[in-house]
Amino acid sequence: MTGPLRILTTEIQPWRFLKERAEADLGFPLEFIETDFNSAQRMAALEPDSYDVYDQCFHNLDIVWYWRAVQPIETKRISQWDNIDPFSRISPPNAGRNLGDVPASRLYVQQDLSLSDAPSARISMLPTFYNFDSFAVNAADIDMERDIRSWAALLDPKWAGQVALVDEPAIGLFDLALALSASGQMTFENIGNMSVHEIDGVIDRATSLVQSGHLSPFWLRASDPVDRFLSGELKLASIWSPTLVEMKRQGLNVRQAHPTEGYRAWHGGMCLSRCLSGATLDRAYDWLNWYLDGPAGAIVARQGYYMSVPDRVKECLPKADWDYWYEGLPAAEPLNDVEGHVAIPKGHVRSGGSRTERAHHIALWNTTMDEHNYVVRRWNELVTLASSKTRPNRRAS
Repeated sequence: MTGPLRILTTEIQPWRFLKERAEADLGFPLEFIETDFNSAQRMAALEPDSYDVYDQCFHNLDIVWYWRAVQPIETKRISQWDNIDPFSRISPPNAGRNLGDVPASRLYVQQDLSLSDAPSARISMLPTFYNFDSFAVNAADIDMERDIRSWAALLDPKWAGQVALVDEPAIGLFDLALALSASGQMTFENIGNMSVHEIDGVIDRATSLVQSGHLSPFWLRASDPVDRFLSGELKLASIWSPTLVEMKRQGLNVRQAHPTEGYRAWHGGMCLSRCLSGATLDRAYDWLNWYLDGPAGAIVARQGYYMSVPDRVKECLPKADWDYWYEGLPAAEPLNDVEGHVAIPKGHVRSGGSRTERAHHIALWNTTMDEHNYVVRRWNELVTLASSKTRPNRRAS
């Protein structure tokens, strides 16, 4: 008997809630190898024999593709390929003026194995779920219409000591850069691909914010902001949608900001290890096809994520859930989270409106810049400084 299909992933994938259904439908076992973003990227690039499918985001693709750790995916073997939303296959209008890693820009594999947005029969990564992020606001204490209308709010002195960023250089750095740009403290030639001088400028300002106590310690795991909002420590913070849902489940009046400048967008996807062949490769394609077929999309919808084949998701979601998560309509009834607990009160409206409205309000896509290695080094210096100043044991290992 062959072993399970090994899927290298991160905590944004709700695999615990779909594993049993997927194994029953597919007829073979799945093993999920969960780690943090940077570790997953490093493992994917350097140890392609240790996994079969790499489940990450398009902004984590370049390094893995550079090392030829993954193989092209044949679109003819993807049963829902023709039904994948154009948003996931082409550069959408007003997509942050193409700032950052717009998925389509590295989706299609060309004859020379380079990546571009020119359609071909092979792709680098199968588009799965995506979202539009900003930051969380404790709406119980803050008038969002009056006080929170821009990324610049992260730098407002009135919230000093009550602001936290995520400890992920390809995410947290851009939340800060968007705030610096919105407040007029910095300008960027291309905020999606900063120069060394611009990176130094962002880190230097962040260092001052840490030293002055404006920035609270960074968070690494998605559960961390929940505890810190509950305790009253934080008022604003970088946030991921599942964390926001969990906060609502626990009764917190927390909202996602709708910055006038736009969201920071990202798109998840799955790659095939270069080591795959034969029956194992066939099973990997079966998994990719199952993932787009609806049940997985219904699960991630309750985390606030959109799936690249929305029509299949609609068939698997109750109308009230679809209307709230995708259409931006008031919840017609209390809605459950991915664990089956009531999280969304009746009448609540999702911040930012419908999927279409949010998709046309993007400031920047998550990105791995040309100077990524330098970013990581400077970012780690910043996080080390923050850890040494307050709660040194807070950051997860």
